[in-house]
Amino acid sequence: MAETLISPGVFSRENDISFIAPAALEAGAAVLGPTVKGPVEEPTVVTSYGEYQRVFGTTFEVGTNNQEYLTSIAVKSYFEQGGDSVLVTRIVSGAFTAATGSTAAANSGSASPFTLTTLGKGTIFNSDGTTNADGSLVTGSADSLRYEVANINDADGTFSLLVRRGDDNTNGKIILETFNDLSLDPNSGNYIERVIGNQTKTKTTDGSTIYLATVGEYVNRSRYIRVSNVNQTLNYLANDGVTVNSGSNGSFTNDLPSAQQGTFVGATGENGTGNFFGDITDSDTQGLAGTDYADAISMLENKDEYLFNIISAPGLIYDFGTHKVQIDSIISLAQNRGDAIAVIDVEQYGATVSNVTAAAQTVNNSYAATYWPWLQTQSGNGKNVWIPASTVIPGVYAFTDGAAAPWFAPAGLTRGGIPNVIQAERKLTRTDRDTLYSSNVNPIATFPGAGIAVFGQKTLQKKSSALDRVNVRRLLIELKKFVGDVSRNLVFEQNTIATRNTFLAAVNPYLESVVQRQGLYAFKVVMDDTNNTSDVIDRNQLIGQIFIQPAKTVEFIVLDFTIEPTGASFGA
Repeated sequence: MAETLISPGVFSRENDISFIAPAALEAGAAVLGPTVKGPVEEPTVVTSYGEYQRVFGTTFEVGTNNQEYLTSIAVKSYFEQGGDSVLVTRIVSGAFTAATGSTAAANSGSASPFTLTTLGKGTIFNSDGTTNADGSLVTGSADSLRYEVANINDADGTFSLLVRRGDDNTNGKIILETFNDLSLDPNSGNYIERVIGNQTKTKTTDGSTIYLATVGEYVNRSRYIRVSNVNQTLNYLANDGVTVNSGSNGSFTNDLPSAQQGTFVGATGENGTGNFFGDITDSDTQGLAGTDYADAISMLENKDEYLFNIISAPGLIYDFGTHKVQIDSIISLAQNRGDAIAVIDVEQYGATVSNVTAAAQTVNNSYAATYWPWLQTQSGNGKNVWIPASTVIPGVYAFTDGAAAPWFAPAGLTRGGIPNVIQAERKLTRTDRDTLYSSNVNPIATFPGAGIAVFGQKTLQKKSSALDRVNVRRLLIELKKFVGDVSRNLVFEQNTIATRNTFLAAVNPYLESVVQRQGLYAFKVVMDDTNNTSDVIDRNQLIGQIFIQPAKTVEFIVLDFTIEPTGASFGA
């Protein structure tokens, strides 16, 4: 309704057209595989290799050997080459459960005041050992945990809880976390569940969808433990000094936890033996079978919850048994999400060029790429180990994103170098590279004096088109992310020219910037009456058409040298 103006004056109006489009999201890489410890089948973002080590561990012991998983090497390589974040999903084989620690009440006849549960699952992260006379663990390690209740205050019903490293002792405590002035009163600001947290994530199936359901009211603020149960039938002192749940169990002072130390027990699940360090030709690499990955892959289908632009599962080999099924699932995942490219390995260590090309020809998808041969690197335990290319290629992508942009080829001596590798399994000849590249396998070449570098950037799409190149596929991923973010802000807006103009005002300048940054030759955006007819509007739709000409990379340089006779003129 128009404003009615009666008496003279100056009237101010506002028309906000300063819509700021969100920047294209840099989601990082997703890596699936076994880890030493940490959350099981729970995608977790780490922003540094140090954080990865803290959450998932680096090496583990098998007998007298110290071993490391490919997952750790992949994450380390990604961060070394400039990556900003990695979504790590720990894969295990069999049932992995957490350990628990039950406290004792001061009154020995009372039930446990509360129970603690470790966040990590599996026996490596938790100790099942008993204590020696000095308080040290019989089977403790630097990765195990223990707890201590201290500073009992009978006057106000508070106490402290310490999380300690499992291999310390009474005379040399290694305290990881301290929580002071805890209360068993749910109304207290220092209620133990509120301060430490009580949440757990449960893998849940809803039809064909697998997701993690969060159970528990309070977010976990501890890095190591959660409170899994507080016995509310006991007597304890509330904040106002009144005894709560007064009954037959005695006074509140007896039902507070006693000063004590305890270990976490009951964990199940052992890490695999890490077959790469025994028999690297073993198909069930790292103690896992392909089927162990199925649920984790399904969980990553939710692009609204998990964000990444590269996905790899080092250790899965396409040309072997159930591994093929799971790699196909990873490729389908990338395609269905439309925002990631899958880096896969098609053959085991020791394969021939013909083995590799034959395996690669069974895949046809622009959302996947493969590289060969295997590489040797030094693991965290100081051993020289052979690794498949998918372990380090996401790091090459990360370097390209930082040094240039996603639409530049992650290949060549400028951006395709692979640092911290010792040698390639095979030094490829020009004939080898030709054979591999004609089958859409990206060669990893060794150049004397220049090092080891990726020398190809084909996707596994068989059809000859712009999308048979990695840089074009990643360009489309980047553009779709940006335009999708802009469009999401316009859902439920009025279907008017103003809304169309808002879209165009955000998308056109962005695409122009991509032209300036060598990602496109040209583009055109159409969102007008020609594609938004009355029928379209009546269906509550808004249609935009984006036409692009992706910039091509130089892959072949032809130099003609002509020898002229003496005395020939080189003038114009």
